[in-house]
Amino acid sequence: MSRVINESDWRLFRKLEPIALDRFCERVLSEINRISSDSNKSSHQRYVDIFKLLERRDRELADAFNDLRRSTAWRQLALIQSHGLLTEKEMADFTAETRGVIELLAG
Repeated sequence: MSRVINESDWRLFRKLEPIALDRFCERVLSEINRISSDSNKSSHQRYVDIFKLLERRDRELADAFNDLRRSTAWRQLALIQSHGLLTEKEMADFTAETRGVIELLAG
């Protein structure tokens, strides 16, 4: 097994990364909408809940998407996959080696 993602998987990952990022952001925006429309909580509590959500999700976004490099691609791809941001079809397009590493890292 090589220590970095191979070239074809790297190109595929770079193609899928903006799609996964958009899915992540859409999910967070949906969570914000759900929180903001909860009339059982005060405006302040909803604000605090949204703030805490954004802090947590921003850390997750940074871990999975910031500073994309071949040397960290497997780890980042495993994080992206752990959030369910790629379809089975999209994952199937990666080589068996990359899928195996991602399964191992995702645990």
